Amino acid sequence: MTYEQPQLVMIGPRKKTAMDRRRIRGSCVREEQAEKVLEAVDLSGRSLETVVPRPSMNLMIICKLDLSNNNIKMIPESLIARMLNLAVLDVHSNMLRALPNSIGCLSKLKVLNVAGNYLESLPKTIENCRSLEEINANFNQLSRLPDTIGFELTALRKLIVSSNKLVRLPSTTGHLTSLRHLDARLNCLRALPEDLENLTELQVLNVSQNFHHLRSLPYSIGLLLSLVELDVSYNGIGALPDSMGCLGKLRRLRVEGNPLVSPPQEVVQKGLEEVKLYLSEKMNNDHVSPREKRMKKEWIQKLVKCGTFNSRCRGGAHGYFGEDDGSRKSWSNSSPRSIAVFSPWRLFSPRRHSAT
Repeated sequence: MTYEQPQLVMIGPRKKTAMDRRRIRGSCVREEQAEKVLEAVDLSGRSLETVVPRPSMNLMIICKLDLSNNNIKMIPESLIARMLNLAVLDVHSNMLRALPNSIGCLSKLKVLNVAGNYLESLPKTIENCRSLEEINANFNQLSRLPDTIGFELTALRKLIVSSNKLVRLPSTTGHLTSLRHLDARLNCLRALPEDLENLTELQVLNVSQNFHHLRSLPYSIGLLLSLVELDVSYNGIGALPDSMGCLGKLRRLRVEGNPLVSPPQEVVQKGLEEVKLYLSEKMNNDHVSPREKRMKKEWIQKLVKCGTFNSRCRGGAHGYFGEDDGSRKSWSNSSPRSIAVFSPWRLFSPRRHSAT
């Protein structure tokens, strides 16, 4: 008994019929010249071990290919290289250990789902898929991501790499300027990239459950001006960066499971606004080492440039904050809640401010 390998079977491919064709500038499009309609092909859940395209098949007409929930161990290079109009590739829940290098030919690819496989790395050629908007690679064996991913995939909006073995994120992550959702939980991350300030569109950041590996967050996290949700729970973080007091749009913060000293637990239990207030007040503390002061000064200059602070704030020797509208308020006499938005210049004043 011979075993026949399953072949790639098109579901519903067709040419435009006479009803589909439209008159263009008064002339009919001839049937033999009519373009074929782009098709979605669904081969999910069929216990396939491999996919072999028929030689006569026109793979150019496929815009979406779903091979999920099968037993596929390898995708032929020739199959991917011929799907030049492919926009969505879904191969989640298979047995893949590698993706074909020809994936770099998919210049129109927008969504890539490779979750639930055995991938140890993504091919470097994925950097050529410059239309990519979403990558889901959770539940794999990834130990690294391509180093220059941030320079090339500037259209990427969603990156999900949870439940892998990542020790670090690429240093170019900060160049993913369109990124809105980053999920890197359940890895072995030891640190986040320092220069996150360009991720101005990022709304959701989840780096939870990296356990004892992740012990600190970068100061630049305070420049994520669009951040709405931040989950850093179940790590080894002892102190949150003071800069997080500037996250004005932050609405959800999870920090449980960390050995936090700053802010203390009694502040954390009072809620998000109290945490931000505590960090803001701490930022204004003059009792810091010269090294910390230099670091804060460099970071504050970036905040001012980003517009986090009102350019008309009064600080330094004046000891005032807010706009100069003739009704100045004294920093020292203001209530604690009034200093949630603080003056960066006050940090580096040569003298303490006394009440007026």
